[in-house]
This record gives sequence, C-alpha cells and structure tokens, in this order.
Amino acid sequence: MQTPSPSAPLLDAPEMAARIASRLPAFTRAEWLDVTGSTNADMLARVREGQDASQPWLRGTYRQDSGRGRAGRVWTNHAGDALMFSCAFDVPLPLAKLPALSPISGIAACEALRAQAGAAAPALRMKWPNDLQFGDGKLAGILVETARAPGEATPVVVMGIGINLREAGRLSAELGREIADWTQVRGGLPAAGDTLATLVADVARAWLEAVVQYARQGYAPFISRHAQVDALAGREVNVIEDGRVLFSGLAQGTDGDGRLLVDAGQGRVPISVGEISVRAR
Repeated sequence: MQTPSPSAPLLDAPEMAARIASRLPAFTRAEWLDVTGSTNADMLARVREGQDASQPWLRGTYRQDSGRGRAGRVWTNHAGDALMFSCAFDVPLPLAKLPALSPISGIAACEALRAQAGAAAPALRMKWPNDLQFGDGKLAGILVETARAPGEATPVVVMGIGINLREAGRLSAELGREIADWTQVRGGLPAAGDTLATLVADVARAWLEAVVQYARQGYAPFISRHAQVDALAGREVNVIEDGRVLFSGLAQGTDGDGRLLVDAGQGRVPISVGEISVRAR
C-alpha cells in the first residue's frame, strides 16, 4: 500500500475556490482559504452581522487553528491533513424542525462520499447523528449550527464538515480511538488537486439537495436513506449524558423526526440531537 506524501500537492486557494465554484452553479459564492479560525464561526459571524444575505454559499480552508466540534471541542490541523468547509443555507423551517438537519447532513454527506469511494463504498457509513465512519474509524465530523441575520425571523443554517485526508494512524494513537482517512478509503492513494475540489462540491451539492427535499417533504424520505448508511443498525449502544450512561439498548434506525430509536427492552425510546451522545458498545 502506498504511503501518502507529507507534501501531497494542493491547489492554491484561489484555484481551489474557482474549481469548486465551477461545480456549484446554484451557489452564490465559493471561497477557499489557506488558513482560518473556523469556517463555521466565520459564516455565523457574517450572518449575525447582516453580511452575505444570499444563500447558499460555501467557505473552506486547508487549515483551521480554532476549529470546533460537537460540545464545543477545539481542534487544529496541518494543511493537507483534512478538508474543512461549511455551507450556509436559508431554510424556511420552524425551529422544531431544525434538529433533524443534523442526521440529514450526515446522510447526504455519506452518500456523496460513497459515490467517490469506489469498491470501498459499503464500508463508509454514518454514526447517528452525523459522524462519518470508514469501518469503525471516524472519517469525518459534521457540525450543524444556526444564526439569525438582523431583522430576519428564520435562521440561516450552517453545516460544517472536516474530512480526514491522511495521518489516521497518528491521530488514532494520539486520541486513543480509531480514526480513518481518505487514503484508506482509496486504497492508499492520496487525494489532491482537482479530486479534492470534486469531493467538496459533491458534499455541498448533496447538502443543498437534502435541505430542499426536507423543506418540501419532511424527514420521511430520509428514513430509508439512513437505513442504507446506518453504522449503528442492530448494534448495542450506550446512551450517555454528561459522561453518565443513562441506559443501553439496540439501535433501531430513526423515526419521522430524525431521532434515533433505541430498543431498551421495553419498547423503542427516541433520542434527540443534543447533549446526549450514543456510543456503540
């Protein structure tokens, strides 16, 4: 198996932005940076300040120095180790419908990456609510947040993703858990240049299509789609809050609101996106 070069070729930021934009005609803007603090934070700040009112648009970077994950966890990376980008969408939905966008973002991203994964596609799955896994290793994390522009009644939804491109072995050792990267998905071949622009555009387009479908049809069409990529299906899981196991049971897919169903022995319990986390046992 080939080992990816530490200096795998990357397009310069303006060229990366241009190639992504050419693949996303429905987007009003596509930006790419060499480094920023957090693409999600950048977009949320602009929305709150009343800038860039026309969605959808995309902002990505080769390196984040204050990236954020679920529960506010902070992490950084080296250029070329990961793809990090966020998309902003104007979603005309009531607040009660917004939580389902977390699993929807994971389903759509997983489907998009599977299309580029070749023979390895079946091993690429989604762990509810939206972590992407290759085998049992985490390949990508997704963070869905919202912000309101001044004077607007409905929030703008920002979906951000970080896809590991390489260094899975080092990250697994540092974090003490299994991490996967795109070189493993592609049989050791590093992804660079135009291939990365395609990955970004494919995920962004999938997100836009999923958001539009959800606004029109609700979560019902996503129940079967989730079943096709579900990493937890039929597995025993722990439901955890503040580090404490609340109960255990078998994961049984999602309901019509995108909530995970866990059979704890006395019927299915719906788990909502929030402070509660789910871990395979």
